[in-house]
Amino acid sequence: MEHADEERGAVNSIKPVKSDWDKKLFWTLIVVNLAGIMERADEALLPAVYREVGLSLHASPTKLGTLTLLRSVVQVLCFPLASYLSITHNRANIIAIGAIMWAIATFFVGASTSYLMIAVARSLNGIGLALVIPAIDSLVADAAHAKKRGLAFGWLQFTGSLGSVFGTVFALLLAGTTVFGIAGWRASFYIIGAASALVGFLVYQFAVDPRSKKDESGKDGYDKTITPSSALKQTVKEAIYVIKIPTFRAIVLQGVAGSFPWAALTFASMWLELIGFSHNVTAAIVGIFSVSSAIGGLLGGRLGDLAARAFPNAGRVMLAQFSSGIGIPFGAIVLLVLPYKSSTISGVEHGVILFLTGLLMSWCATGTNKPIFAEIVPEKMRTSIYALDRSFESLLASFAPTVVGLLAQHVFGYVSSSQNGQTPDVRNAKALGKALFVAYGIPFVACCLLYSILYWTYPRDRARVQPMYEQHQGTIHGTTEDSLKPGYCGIVEVNAKQEEATQAIPLTEIQGEVTDTLESGSSKETAINVIPTK
Repeated sequence: MEHADEERGAVNSIKPVKSDWDKKLFWTLIVVNLAGIMERADEALLPAVYREVGLSLHASPTKLGTLTLLRSVVQVLCFPLASYLSITHNRANIIAIGAIMWAIATFFVGASTSYLMIAVARSLNGIGLALVIPAIDSLVADAAHAKKRGLAFGWLQFTGSLGSVFGTVFALLLAGTTVFGIAGWRASFYIIGAASALVGFLVYQFAVDPRSKKDESGKDGYDKTITPSSALKQTVKEAIYVIKIPTFRAIVLQGVAGSFPWAALTFASMWLELIGFSHNVTAAIVGIFSVSSAIGGLLGGRLGDLAARAFPNAGRVMLAQFSSGIGIPFGAIVLLVLPYKSSTISGVEHGVILFLTGLLMSWCATGTNKPIFAEIVPEKMRTSIYALDRSFESLLASFAPTVVGLLAQHVFGYVSSSQNGQTPDVRNAKALGKALFVAYGIPFVACCLLYSILYWTYPRDRARVQPMYEQHQGTIHGTTEDSLKPGYCGIVEVNAKQEEATQAIPLTEIQGEVTDTLESGSSKETAINVIPTK
């Protein structure tokens, strides 16, 4: 009876807090999501105006696809630096610096007068994106409660997808115009670059890193003893440790396959314009797909949490297999079955099918991949695992636009010389559509099959780290389901007894256990032992 009273007291003590720190966290959530919105808007700009850039700079689809590859290569090379900076420095400041860097690069993309100039500018753009993406992911993983982590990533993807919608529609609407004598597609890069720099300033001014909060002893969550050389050594050790996790390898394998179709779809705007749809109609259709993908990401995160509760070992995996598998027939309908006409009825048909496609095939990242990553490594390694995942997936998936261009030109008969700005161009539209489906359908089949590996690896890998979280799961501040609703931030505080229990195992000692394991050099799968300290 006494124990029950204590439990009720603990529950009753969970209530909204309105301290200065909580207000800072509230603004952090807002400006970090703004950074995510602008990051996705920036990524969407170039694919939205592929056709205009190709006409202006005399670039073929293969060359246009290579621009994405160059940016991704630079992005991958910079991810280790991003991982190191996120571990040793304030992540809010890292996000701000990254936003300003990609803003400058985006401005120079708009100013480019040759293919070489735009290739260099797009490559430099990858540096800023590399700094921002893993920092944002690790902040969300740290803030969210384990049972609501999928929902948290769902909201992050939702707001990011809104940025993608904005970037795509904004660029398409300006593409056929001039702004003060400047070509519309160039003006879109200037405007988004300026907006990104403003968001970077806002992040620097208002965002805080949860690790910067000091405990009663005056210590924060940063390891100030790390030097660049020791950080590099530790980063390599953590990377080796993460790569040895079977679940991580399986998710990366499926992620490479699963990211390929999404990367290939960067040609969707160009394909729709070749069919004969106007800039406005193309913007509407692509916007519908992006909005449905945003809603789907949020829905997938929530469904992933529910599936994990019902089937802890298999729920998230089954969800991902359904989402990746359902995209195949919908893709075939859009790219191969619907007529190549720019009529009103055809536009409605494309919009409806693409809405259903985006809604159902966007569950994997928020409902499965990102929540699982947070469960199979120690908390200190979350930035590393997200950075490594993006490194492998982004690099290999970035070949997709180039592959689509090569298939369209050399297999299905796309003719660059006929790209004179007139529409419709049904011959080239069909060639590009067939190339898109090859780069879309086959990888999704592989993705769906590769997820099956997780049925065996995920329960074991999670069990190795679970004892650590059971002893160290109650951080003082966290995100609840209510705090993920628009316009509301419900920061909760745990009572003193709960806080004492969560501090039973210092995080530095947990990290020490992991470091000892890494330094042992054993190639065997090693469990992480957590030893409480009195």
